[in-house]
Amino acid sequence: MKKFLLQFKNEDWISTIMGGVLILLIVLIPSLGQVKYDFGDSYPAWFSKVPFELTKFLVIGILSAIGLKILNVNLKWFPLSFLFIYGVSFIGEYIATIPSIKHLGFESVFFSVAIGLLIRNIFGLPKWLEPAVRSEFFIKAGLVLLGTGIIFGQIMKAGSLGMVQAVIVILLVWNFTFWLSKKLGVDNEMGVLLSTAVSICGVSAAIAASGAMKGDSKKLSFVVSLVLVVAVPMMYIMPYLSELLGLSHEVAGAWLGGTIDTTGAVVASGKFLGPVAESQSVIIKSAQNALLGVAAFAISIYWSLKGTNQELRPTPSVLWDRFPKFVIGFVLASVIFSFFMDAETAKALGGPAKALRGTLFSIAFVAIGLETDFRKVFGKENARFTTTFLIAQLFNILLTLGVAFLLFGKYEFSFGF
Repeated sequence: MKKFLLQFKNEDWISTIMGGVLILLIVLIPSLGQVKYDFGDSYPAWFSKVPFELTKFLVIGILSAIGLKILNVNLKWFPLSFLFIYGVSFIGEYIATIPSIKHLGFESVFFSVAIGLLIRNIFGLPKWLEPAVRSEFFIKAGLVLLGTGIIFGQIMKAGSLGMVQAVIVILLVWNFTFWLSKKLGVDNEMGVLLSTAVSICGVSAAIAASGAMKGDSKKLSFVVSLVLVVAVPMMYIMPYLSELLGLSHEVAGAWLGGTIDTTGAVVASGKFLGPVAESQSVIIKSAQNALLGVAAFAISIYWSLKGTNQELRPTPSVLWDRFPKFVIGFVLASVIFSFFMDAETAKALGGPAKALRGTLFSIAFVAIGLETDFRKVFGKENARFTTTFLIAQLFNILLTLGVAFLLFGKYEFSFGF
């Protein structure tokens, strides 16, 4: 029995179990997930979120401390370090909600990374801050919660054509990007990260791919920054190009949803064209998001077979050891929320689950920033990564335009000069 339990004493399992416990708490005690509270007119509007923010801080902090204790991490400075990192992540989340910033399409993880990088590269990483700097631990727990947002029933309502576009684009763009990365001398790990980010859904896809490969957090930080920086100008340029090309709003929405790499930027760009384009763009993006679990599972199997040690024979036990356990939590969460809950309950619980996931990712990216030497992330040696991403994104834009037009167009293609 003791030998059986010892196999769970690793970061993969502990973070996965932590994600599962967070979901279980939301399901069993719905009041814990109440994002806003009604205090009447006696208090300002922002005060309605204070109880939930405190709940998030305490629950995530306590579960993290328990998990890290099991992993034999010295917790002497953990309360102070977790408070500091959580505070920085909260600032990142707050900045992302400022209307002028939100309008630009930047997500909280971008600011979390940026603040962490500034702290690390200006002041260094003091000893007291080290206990909570556990980027992979928080990312894997957040990925389990990500499964609650993949509701198969909602995706199928979006129509089969949306899923057809998603499958075609993902397969072709992923393989093109991976082929291109090899041609440009990019290592396999970065190649998988770039391919997954461009072809599926940007930040979430990159995070899932990195978790599946147990990848380098510095590479993940670079890819996430690249995705977010490129998504911003695309959010403005692509609606303009859609009108210039005379695309119908159905085609334009499918084009936007299939190419812009963050959900927030997709919604914002769709709004520029109107409700039809907005709805269509969200449908296509949702179809791509739904395939994230399949992609993570495929990457997990591929990386487990390939691994980093070619001399280690890929026996079933070796494959199981290498296989990222968060994928199990992700799939279980998606199946439970899709097939064992009614749509209204799943939607109601999905709100707090998304908020918890966002906080875990923000904490993780503060940690990534604190772990990273800014000069190494954005140095000249990464130029080929940027080149690969930009060329692949251009291929994605052209391919998706063609697929969207064939599936949703009415053959009224014209230039609107």
